[in-house]
Amino acid sequence: MTTIEPREVFEIFAQINKIPRPSKHEEKISRWLQDFAAAHNIEYVTDEAMNVVMRVPATPGYEDHPGVILQAHQDMVCEKDADCTIDFMNDPIQTVVEGDWMHAKGTTLGADDGIGMAMALAALISPDVKRPALEALFTVDEETGLTGANRLQDGLLRGKRLINLDNEDDGKICIGCAGGIDSLGKMHYTPEALPEGKWLGLKIRVDGLPGGHSGEDINKGRANANKVLAYFLTEMFDSTDMYIATIHGGNLRNAIAREAEAVVCVPFEDRERLRVLFNDRAAQVEAVYQTTNPNIHCAMETTALPAEVMSLKDTSRLLATLTTCPHGMIRMSADIPDLVETSTNLASVHTKQDANGCYIEINTSQRSSIEAQKHQIKRHVEYALSIACDEVTHGDGYPGWAPNVHSPLLDTIVATYKQLYKADPEVLAIHAGLECGLFLTKYPDMDMVSVGPQMYDVHSPKERLSISSTAKTWQWLKATLAAL
Repeated sequence: MTTIEPREVFEIFAQINKIPRPSKHEEKISRWLQDFAAAHNIEYVTDEAMNVVMRVPATPGYEDHPGVILQAHQDMVCEKDADCTIDFMNDPIQTVVEGDWMHAKGTTLGADDGIGMAMALAALISPDVKRPALEALFTVDEETGLTGANRLQDGLLRGKRLINLDNEDDGKICIGCAGGIDSLGKMHYTPEALPEGKWLGLKIRVDGLPGGHSGEDINKGRANANKVLAYFLTEMFDSTDMYIATIHGGNLRNAIAREAEAVVCVPFEDRERLRVLFNDRAAQVEAVYQTTNPNIHCAMETTALPAEVMSLKDTSRLLATLTTCPHGMIRMSADIPDLVETSTNLASVHTKQDANGCYIEINTSQRSSIEAQKHQIKRHVEYALSIACDEVTHGDGYPGWAPNVHSPLLDTIVATYKQLYKADPEVLAIHAGLECGLFLTKYPDMDMVSVGPQMYDVHSPKERLSISSTAKTWQWLKATLAAL
């Protein structure tokens, strides 16, 4: 790892990937950041949310220039393959380098946004970086609610120019993003024994899907395992008396579901007819997704009969909700070419039990660059969840970031790119959520852009980072700081 250039960035990234940092569990990485600052004699402060701000003075000759803030988030999306045994709460990420690409063994890499953190830290300590007074802000829980940005202590930042390092596209400058809101449905039910008769236990499974980021990848035609599973179950339910015992699919609200499975009970006499039905529907699904999901795998196998199941009525209600609940791109922007305006992700469906009994928990996530549309799709999802769920709640949500095409910071970073690479960078808005919208609510005069190296398949175990693009982005960042 330490022989990879730029060495000053990848050495820090290697250290970061040794520190467990799931969303909402940033205690270890926050402590590590504070220890890093102390070891390098860097001034730092923290707030109650565990956000960390570091400050270094300007290099000689830049003392009179306005300060700059570099910003990245501490947490990472923790997704792994089914056969991976890594414990994200305790184990380091196992990094693999193949040619120009860096990925992890069986898990997400954490380059989102560990590489942003590494570049910000390198900018603070590297002797060859010319810069004005520099602040580095490292926020918590970006991936599951932007909690750190939302709870950022007032007055903690001094600068009025901010470079967010959470972008994933080489040579692209983001100046706007979507807002978002999460919705949660709970369907409480009373388990019951199977009626008398001869029954067969079946496990229906969908896997092999690429998944991906629920914002950036939502318009790529990728299947959602929860929706595919619901299709199979609905077809079977329409054909016979089928009872659902358990259902599990998806994981994180901001990741498209890659795997889902259900255990069901059907009349033993229908086993051959259902096998033919399932094989026919599986062939149809595989044909539909042969381009965007070539490795999709749909399987039905016998399993032990469960002790209890949902009633037929509860099964029907659940399948109605999963079928009705929307997923995917809802509307493209009428103003910005190729930008998704509004979308929703049917993120996870899980059978759970607590002291009050059994319930199905359904998580969804809505995004839109238009505030009114965000709430409209939220309401649509709420109505769909209400078919089965006796409890539907929504998160606080977060605002979008309205583009500012007249930004002086944008002018500088564009000019720097042109000077370095003799080409025009692409200036765009994205459908993913960034913390910049929340920063604007606390610092309305903040001038912001977002950049980063090339990554693919973030929020999935296929996440990979381009090494050469990281070097290019690092060179661009250093030149921009010198120009500022």
